[in-house]
Amino acid sequence: MKSRKFDSDFDSGKDISSSLDLSKIKKPNQEQKRVNVDFPTWMIASLDKEAARLGVTRQSIIKVWLAERLEETAQ
Repeated sequence: MKSRKFDSDFDSGKDISSSLDLSKIKKPNQEQKRVNVDFPTWMIASLDKEAARLGVTRQSIIKVWLAERLEETAQ
C-alpha cells in the first residue's frame, strides 16, 4: 500500500490494521528485566493480603506501588 493511500484511509477513519505488521510491535520503555528482592515474611503476608483484597497477584501490586512511588518522586 502506498503511503498516500494509507494516510487517506487512516484520516477517513477506515480500519488500517490489516496493513500493519504487528508481529514485532513493542511498547517504548517496556522491556522486561528480572530482579530478585528479598522481603521479610511480615511484608510478604501484608502484600499477599492486599493483593487478595484487590484480586491481583503479589507481583502486580509490587509493580503498581513501585510505579506510583517512582512517578511521585519524579515530579
